[in-house]
Amino acid sequence: MLDATGTLRTTALTELFGVEVQDYDLSEVTTEENFRQLRDLFEEHSTLLFRNQSLTDEAHMRLAGLFGPIEDRKADERKPGEAFTVPDVSNLQEDGTVRAETDPHMLDLRSNFLWHCDSTFMPVPALVNILAARIVPSEGGATELASTRAAWAEMPRDLKAKVEGRGIRHRYSHSRKAISEELSRLPRFHKWPDQHWKSVWTNPANGREALYIASHAYLVDGYDEAESAALLSELTAFCTRPRYVYSHRWQVGDVLIWDQRAVMHRGTPWPSEQPRRLSSICCSARESDGLSGIRIGPADDRPLHGTKRIEKGRIDP
Repeated sequence: MLDATGTLRTTALTELFGVEVQDYDLSEVTTEENFRQLRDLFEEHSTLLFRNQSLTDEAHMRLAGLFGPIEDRKADERKPGEAFTVPDVSNLQEDGTVRAETDPHMLDLRSNFLWHCDSTFMPVPALVNILAARIVPSEGGATELASTRAAWAEMPRDLKAKVEGRGIRHRYSHSRKAISEELSRLPRFHKWPDQHWKSVWTNPANGREALYIASHAYLVDGYDEAESAALLSELTAFCTRPRYVYSHRWQVGDVLIWDQRAVMHRGTPWPSEQPRRLSSICCSARESDGLSGIRIGPADDRPLHGTKRIEKGRIDP
């Protein structure tokens, strides 16, 4: 809802980042014109919370398309003509029953409990995640967000100097190896070659910098793997201090939207016998989002193996 001045009404989620947008229906965001204020809030606050939403899959995709190309990691797995479906982060099987803890899918789901940014292991990383709560457990299952922008601004000079100006390599299987060696060897975690990104992402809309790390990161330029692991652990520990973290306890109908360039996130455990289903759409970053400024190597923001263009909320074939 707009206030008397025509701006969206918000309340802060934390002292440093994030706002809840009051009385706002995301399904009505259908054009660039009424998306503009939302995008401005996204650039300024990095994390947006909306309560009491009733997003259909179609509305979810339409909203995502306004941010950029929808990421589709399973494009190569579908049959010709088979439509994209909104991915779920869930412990439910197709028949609606809860998966056993020993199910391999649950092992993969556990890797989401590591601090990460989505898709840093892909040729085009994610700009945004739009996460909608469909089914939530009675306890646990929170999603935690850490502002690497706020943390970078306050990071001690000596720690910042260890990584500033360096590149970092990211590998999908690296985060899975932290959970299980067997899991990390599965073919789906070797779809893409290692990616090489600069350590700091500058937001072109406001010039603010954010440390760009994730659980997929494994090698910092100028350090060996053991030194890199120690440094990445130190950086993650600083960025995830309580001062920089917002912990969200889900209610059905909640939608969280956050900036993958400036926010790490993780899930938290919940009782394994209880169902949990969140619908998640990531959109790929574009040159206008600062992609060329963080890329090491040839610039190319075309959707590569696992992303599709979205124009006006429709997925290109």
